[in-house]
Amino acid sequence: MTEAQQLSRQITRRLGRSLHVRHLDSGSCNGCDWELTALLNPVYDVQRLGIDFVASPRHADLLLVTGIMTRNLQEAAFLTYQAMPEPRLVVAVGACAVGGGVFAHTYAAAGSAEPILPVDVFIPGCPPRPEAIIHGLLVAVGRMQPRSSP
Repeated sequence: MTEAQQLSRQITRRLGRSLHVRHLDSGSCNGCDWELTALLNPVYDVQRLGIDFVASPRHADLLLVTGIMTRNLQEAAFLTYQAMPEPRLVVAVGACAVGGGVFAHTYAAAGSAEPILPVDVFIPGCPPRPEAIIHGLLVAVGRMQPRSSP
């Protein structure tokens, strides 16, 4: 069974529906964003696995953060997290979100996502490959509690 098939089964088992992801670009160079876009193309097609990207944090199960956390976006990032319903997960994608990357010591940077948001899964890379992002999502979904039957 491929990792993609495992992810699809985990999503169904733990949520009973699609995994809703809210992407937050907190100050990236867009390298990681391009890799996220690749997840939606016909090669990876994560929608077939039950992953949907949503526009509102109120509909999201998982917050996916790319880029260095800029000082101007700190509060907005935290408010986005607070707007998500429980249970909620945070995944940091890319070297900048994980540890600050090459922009860590610039005047506008506050650092990685971790001090602002409680990150559950880190996906390193500059940028990480789409396969690594799928693996990170599998790890994150594995940390969710299975949905109880009525």
